[in-house]
Amino acid sequence: MRILLSNDDGYAAPGLLALREALRPLGQTVVVAPDRDRSGASNSLTLEMPIRARALEDDVYRVEGTPTDCVHLAITGLLDEEPDIVVSGINSGPNMGDDVIYSGTVAAATEGRFMGLPAIAISMASAAHDPQYYETGAQVAAELVTRLINEPHPMGDKIILNVNVPDVPYAQLAGFKSTRLGHRHKAEPVVKGEDPRGRPIYWVGAAGPEADAGEGTDFHAIREGFVSITPVQVDLTRHAVLDDLAHWLGK
Repeated sequence: MRILLSNDDGYAAPGLLALREALRPLGQTVVVAPDRDRSGASNSLTLEMPIRARALEDDVYRVEGTPTDCVHLAITGLLDEEPDIVVSGINSGPNMGDDVIYSGTVAAATEGRFMGLPAIAISMASAAHDPQYYETGAQVAAELVTRLINEPHPMGDKIILNVNVPDVPYAQLAGFKSTRLGHRHKAEPVVKGEDPRGRPIYWVGAAGPEADAGEGTDFHAIREGFVSITPVQVDLTRHAVLDDLAHWLGK
């Protein structure tokens, strides 16, 4: 079993180190991760400049690029052998609801899926983005990878699992729950400031509060102390309105 690891917090992030340590007993782990924090990079690819990758030690590569760059590069040319699965994380904060659209963590897993591999994105549901129990997320990741390897499942080979883990000791987890993505209200306004020369600068505002967070959602599972596991698909088509759209266009 060859396991490709990536993230959006950077190659030296504690979550990635914890993840690698937990997955090493399951097979060969190869780290191909950004050279710095690339949170919020979503599915962006670097197209107008070369991508540099530096081997730091056996099976660890630091890439001057986005999380998507890392996985794409690893699978299409950097590595001698193609991996069997992609695991992204462990992110320092949650990726729930609309977060998945912006998340570099989820994007790395998505690129693995685009390349034909099963993929898992792991995030700690730490509101302060300062998890105290990365080892809990690492143990959850190891259990899920083990189950994907050993147990039949109905999801097909080309899956993306978006996993959010409460920031508590493993023994305090309430269990695992299959969930759907919730939704947030719109983001908070940008925060305006000035640089030292008096020119305006802007910081992106905080994510919006929960809007759709009832039972069955990832938000609800985390509030109840469960690991939230959401099967994510790449197809963004809203199939339920295709006929209505065709009727409207035909008028």
